[in-house]
Amino acid sequence: MANLARITRKHMEEEETGGTGELLRQTILGGQDGLVNVLGIVLGVAAATSDARMVLVAGFAAAFAESVSMAAVAYTSTRAEQDHYRRMLAVEKYEMENLPDIEREEIRMIYRKKGFWGKDLERVVKVITGNKKMWLDVMMKEELGLVDVGGIKPKNEALVVGVSSFIGSLLPLLAFLVLPISSAFFAAIAISLVILFAAGMVKGKLTTGKILHDGVEMAVIGGLAAIVGYLVGTLAGAAGL
Repeated sequence: MANLARITRKHMEEEETGGTGELLRQTILGGQDGLVNVLGIVLGVAAATSDARMVLVAGFAAAFAESVSMAAVAYTSTRAEQDHYRRMLAVEKYEMENLPDIEREEIRMIYRKKGFWGKDLERVVKVITGNKKMWLDVMMKEELGLVDVGGIKPKNEALVVGVSSFIGSLLPLLAFLVLPISSAFFAAIAISLVILFAAGMVKGKLTTGKILHDGVEMAVIGGLAAIVGYLVGTLAGAAGL
């Protein structure tokens, strides 16, 4: 029984990956969005004009707009997620106090689906419902699929995402600062794809565990954005816009 309790507690402690890991994921995703969006824009402009200054002006304008937009989305989404978690936490607390038999049966159903039966199942139920904090944590995570992100401050989240998005947005522009526009075009693509591949690998390690797959996937997304941007710019140039 002691061993079973340790296994159960270890399972519950797996949710302690919030804070730093979540911010790191947001940093990667913010940088990815900024890079991909601005890459498509600058390639489209570069395809339509031979003036590097126009490419840089369009790129910097897009970088600022993208970073502000991403920061705003990060702030509001984090606040909404925290508010929803608090509301559901209050509901679960109420049900545990006023409908304990129903909540206990829900724990039994959750762990029966995990493969526990008979005496082992009843021991798990007893261990979990004997600790109100653990009981509440299980209900929030296992029944509702919610993880507490209360330790993340929305303002900090917005700052991290906004800054990472801005930095990511600047990367495709570096080549246009130091190279002729014809060379910068291909250099921007190469730089962006390498960075996207590396960022995808890191994201894969933190989330799905499919490191190579996620690296390739993110690079492909960036490549598709580059192709779309190039085609739009080419059509605009051909139309004399």
